[in-house]
Amino acid sequence: MTALAPALRERIASHLAAPVDPDVATLAAALGEAAGARAVLFYGSNLRTGSLDGVLDFYVLLPGAGEAAIWPTVSYHERAHAGATLRAKVATMRLATFARAASGETVDTTIWARFVQPSALVWTADDAARGDVIAALAAAAATAARLAAALGPARGTAEAYWRALFRATYAAEFRVETQGRENDILGHNAAHFAGLLPLALEAAGIDPGADGPMLAPRLAPAERTRILAWWRSRARLGKPLNLLRLLKASTTFAGAARYAAWKIERHTGMPVTLSPLGERFPILAAPGVLWRLARHRRDKARGG
Repeated sequence: MTALAPALRERIASHLAAPVDPDVATLAAALGEAAGARAVLFYGSNLRTGSLDGVLDFYVLLPGAGEAAIWPTVSYHERAHAGATLRAKVATMRLATFARAASGETVDTTIWARFVQPSALVWTADDAARGDVIAALAAAAATAARLAAALGPARGTAEAYWRALFRATYAAEFRVETQGRENDILGHNAAHFAGLLPLALEAAGIDPGADGPMLAPRLAPAERTRILAWWRSRARLGKPLNLLRLLKASTTFAGAARYAAWKIERHTGMPVTLSPLGERFPILAAPGVLWRLARHRRDKARGG
């Protein structure tokens, strides 16, 4: 990153310090301390809404350099809360691996694309861990901005570049969300993205070519070609890697089938009823659910 990166890190540090519900912070601390973690990030729609309903999303970031071949490890946790239950989906991985993925050094397509979006640093073991997370998220923003500049128009608004980025990254993964999800991301998180792209481009060493609300990133043709080649090699591996992670999660994610059914209904409106066998063995249920989801989408497209 360039000498301008401190401005990006300061912005990210400010956004990471956004207040969260005390019960979220308490749960994050319990997760972090139990895992011997360095930090815990909270993200997802519950961060934006402040709601405790549904499933809370956390990344628990561990010390050390060694990592499982397929990461992260996903688990499901429940905690009694005021006569109800807090539910959490927890992804666990090494902070060092998280930082490499955020920098675009791995074949992963999820970390930098997910964490250029809003998150909150709700628990850290110490100040050094906080600094390492801030640096990793600054790298994620620079990685995402670099690809956005290569994928986006020669000149356009920041939203046009972010839209091109998220459209491409969503297409590279298995997603249950409907088309146009990138518009929801930008619409719901306008304050987070306002002014972010120029800072992230500068941190990536790219002149944003700002002219009022318009940008024209100064990207040499050879550099654009290199970035797009970098992206194609990762996009080809996006779905296979997602599938491997789903297979791994099926062995570690207690309650995975119930969580997946809830998420599908939430994002598509299609209720998912699971048999006892399907709940016990989510992989066996997956083909039937995906077939019904495809039919549901076709019916919606036809106005049925």
